[in-house]
Amino acid sequence: MKLDQTDFKILDCLTSDAKQPTRQIAKKLNIPITTVHNRIKKLEQEKIITKYIPVLDYKKLAKYAYALVLIKTKYDMIEGKNKNQEDVAREIKIFPGVEEVCSVTGIIDLIVRVRQDSIEELNNFLINKLRKISGVAETQTMIVLNSI
Repeated sequence: MKLDQTDFKILDCLTSDAKQPTRQIAKKLNIPITTVHNRIKKLEQEKIITKYIPVLDYKKLAKYAYALVLIKTKYDMIEGKNKNQEDVAREIKIFPGVEEVCSVTGIIDLIVRVRQDSIEELNNFLINKLRKISGVAETQTMIVLNSI
């Protein structure tokens, strides 16, 4: 599917507020409501829009410890089988509080976005869960002070 400017404008509207009514988007973009509705349906069918997710206020949820964890993995035989960074990423992703695991290029292999209730819980996650996963060679944790 080739997208045009109208599609991108609709996507911008949905990105800023996915819950806004089709009528509001149509009014904002000065196009018919049926056009907006049909385009959104087509974007969903083509899997350009894959899901709608809420943006949470983590302070109100008492999730105060937000960190990025840089991970180097081992690529040798682990527990009798070849384990690659994708296997390690899948193991990390299942832990509560892990928001995203990204495979990256460079001197590290994975970046993990994790949110916990407190620094103590973050420490527990790092020491007792993350670093015990076979295939995790080194970690470096950066606590996020602010995000915009």
